[in-house]
Amino acid sequence: MASSSRLSCFHCQDSSSSPGHFRNGWRLRSGEYAQLCPRCACVYEEGRFCETFHSNDDGWRDCESCGKLVHCGCIVSFNTHLLLDFGGIICMECSRFNFLLARNRCLSLEPEIRAKEPYQERTGQALLEAQCWHRVTDLDLQQVSRSPKATVTPLFEKILSASDADLKLARLIIPKRCAEAFFPDISALHGLRIKIQDTEGNEWEFHYRYWLNGGSRIYVLEGLRDYMVSKKWQPGDTVTFYRVDPGGKVVMGLRKTSTGHQLPRI
Repeated sequence: MASSSRLSCFHCQDSSSSPGHFRNGWRLRSGEYAQLCPRCACVYEEGRFCETFHSNDDGWRDCESCGKLVHCGCIVSFNTHLLLDFGGIICMECSRFNFLLARNRCLSLEPEIRAKEPYQERTGQALLEAQCWHRVTDLDLQQVSRSPKATVTPLFEKILSASDADLKLARLIIPKRCAEAFFPDISALHGLRIKIQDTEGNEWEFHYRYWLNGGSRIYVLEGLRDYMVSKKWQPGDTVTFYRVDPGGKVVMGLRKTSTGHQLPRI
């Protein structure tokens, strides 16, 4: 009875480890997980399983972005790459990097505003924007989700300018591409009322509309005075937007400027 109850590693068939030392590997077609001994599990968790054990198998292809070899068609590596529309594959590391670059393009200033700025200032701003979402931490996401079953997706963020933090104006300019990608469509100048939640779970209602400027739209959230006072908005702080699923609820948070380190403003 004792021998029949011992587990064997799904890969190497080793049964010398006690059942409590086995760890989950990849998901099998049955819906269960491959049980791996500590040695094989360690290689799998480090992402080196196919490289270590399948190096002579067929199915290896180059990532179209970085050239790294990826073992395609293998159940162990099915989540390490994506198929490209034009053929070929891209590894998940490159895919995530490209996604961040595409998202951060939303943070760039509008072309008609950027054209008025010195080149060096615009270049410095672009470098800042390329790094901004790397500052989102696991703690930030936990504070936003407020539920272990919730999925939090960072949308975009913006560093508050002096006008964004002006209580008399009480409004926030939303970068055009971010507004059109993540906010409701609006066809009339008067806009609409939208509800946004803060990171403490409180719900706020703002007026979302756009202005016309030389044929281009400038999107704005208005009626933020109470919110700004509550959160103590100041120029240089970073306002952040997330989507929480299920439900698609939009959450707005704030990251305060570090003492002694004033960030560039947009």
